[in-house]
Parts: sequence; C-alpha cells; structure tokens
Amino acid sequence: MRIALDAMGGDHAPHEIVHGAVEAALRLKEVSNILLVGDESAVRAELAKYPKADLNRLTVVHAPESIAMDDSPATAVRKKKLCSINVCMDLVKRGEADAMVSAGNSGAVAAAAVFGLGRIPGVLRPAIATVLPTRQPHRPLLLLDAGANTDCDETWLAQFAVMGSAYSTAVLKRAEPVVGLLSIGTEDCKGNEMTKKAFSLIQKTDVNFRGNVEGHDLFLGKTDVVVCDGFVGNVVLKTTESVAHAVGYWMKKEFFRHPVRMFGALLLKGALETLKHRMDPEIYGGAPLLGVPGAVIITHGSSTYRAIYHAIIAGAAAASNNLAEVIERRIAAMDAGSVAS
Repeated sequence: MRIALDAMGGDHAPHEIVHGAVEAALRLKEVSNILLVGDESAVRAELAKYPKADLNRLTVVHAPESIAMDDSPATAVRKKKLCSINVCMDLVKRGEADAMVSAGNSGAVAAAAVFGLGRIPGVLRPAIATVLPTRQPHRPLLLLDAGANTDCDETWLAQFAVMGSAYSTAVLKRAEPVVGLLSIGTEDCKGNEMTKKAFSLIQKTDVNFRGNVEGHDLFLGKTDVVVCDGFVGNVVLKTTESVAHAVGYWMKKEFFRHPVRMFGALLLKGALETLKHRMDPEIYGGAPLLGVPGAVIITHGSSTYRAIYHAIIAGAAAASNNLAEVIERRIAAMDAGSVAS
C-alpha cells in the first residue's frame, strides 16, 4: 500500500508530519511506501533528524508550493497548481499512490479531490466523514457531513446516509450499520424542511435507518452513522472536541485543589489514562472524504505525529477495502430504486 502524505499541511508541518511518516514506515508492514510531498529541502532536513528512519519506505516528492490554512480553498487549488495537496491528488489519480493524507486546509483538500479525481458516478457531493468514540468501546460513530458542504439539500443527505453506511461496513466492519438523521426530536415530524424531506428519502434507500436522532443520542453507541449537513456537523465536531478538553481541564484543576484529592488522583491514574485514551480524537485516524474515486483522508490541522500515524492507517484501510467501488454500487442501487418508485 502506497500513501501520498502532504508534508506541508497542518499547523505543525513539516515536523510532525515527517515524524508520523517515520513511525508509520517503521511499524506498518502493510504500507510499502510513504510519499512525502512538499518542499524537498525542508522535508529532507526533517528526515535527517531520524537516523533510524526506514528510508527504503520513505520517498520525497518535491512540491514547490503549499496552501495556507487561511487561503481561499478553491482559488488556491486553481492558482497553486504545484502545491503539495494537488501533487498528492495527482499521485493518486495516476495510480502511483493508493491513498492520500493531509492535515492541511480541509476545504482545499476537498476542492482538489473534486477537481483532480472527480466524483464517483452518481454522487452529487462528496462528504467528510469523521469517526467519534461512543460509550461502546468497539462501536465508534461515523458523523457526516463534517464540513465539506455547509448548505445541503435532502438528496445529498440521503446519499450521505448511503455512503456512510458503505464506509461503516467496509472499513469499520459493522455488519448492518444503524443510520440516524440528526434532528431536534426523534419524531418523524421534527426538524426543518430539509431534514423532513431527507427523512422520507433515506427511508427509501437500503440503509438500516432508525429515523431521527438527537444530539444526546450521539455517544450512546446505539447508532453507527449519523447524517447531517456540513454546517451542523462541523459545529458538533468542534463542540465535542472543546468539551473533551474542558472536562480534562476541570478534572485536573479539581484534583490539585486539595492533597487528599491529589492522592485520589494517583489511585485513579490507570482509569484516568484509559478515559483519556478513549476520548483522544487522534487515534481515529482522520476523516475520509467519501464520494471521490480514491482514498482521501483529511486530519485535523493541529495533528501531532500520532494523528498522522493513525491517518495513514485509515488511508490504507480505505484503499484496501475498495471503498470507491462499494459506494458506486450502493449509489447506483439507490438511483435505480428512486427511478423504480
């Protein structure tokens, strides 16, 4: 498996990106080559810091330009033809990489994927799908769209349900994933006009649809895929991350307010470490962009080397499961069903 890695994307590039690639090359036997795409001199300078790096599985591909986090996504992708994101996407298109990973400008990654790879036949809009932990340790939640499409219509949401179900089955190994539509009440009549129409359309697909779910249902572990528009999904994602950090801060502050509590914290150290690991978004490997004919993984801009390492795992998993072909079949079946009805 060959992974094109955007070495210049993210708040901590290229240091954390290269570090993550070095770890992956040493530990992931299923990954035969990691193509580090970016400014060659900067990338090689970082590689030189790791004398034990497996250079036989790390290839530097020069890209003289990069896209900043505050650049206009579509404009930057069009103007900076040789930016690291575009070069990564071109490697996937030419079949020289099986997947690409970037911690850079997520809008630019989505735009470059659509411009460079196109869309899977029948797919109206690609969606960013993010994996979140739930109360059930082995049943994570897939939330989409997480930011690619801030304004959606009901047909897009129905397709998101089908694509999310396909990913949950192919990559997360859920035999019959349960799909829910995020709304303000579980009753069929609740929601805005778009979600009400989407409810009806999703019912006609082949997904295992449980109906509407509310915000407090997300982490119960009873739903495998939750569908919403990109505006709502991005707010949910960032609010969840913020709450997780706030809880950690509050707990630490309270434990240090009294010596007895500090002693209690020492006794609970193992449980607290487990809880921290369960809430750590970096272990879920970034968010796949579903709906394009290639494995594209978008990870957080503040990603550390651990997040990059797990994103490479996610990219390899998406590519090895022929996800694009699975989605194409499911979307075609959905379209055939709508014509028949």
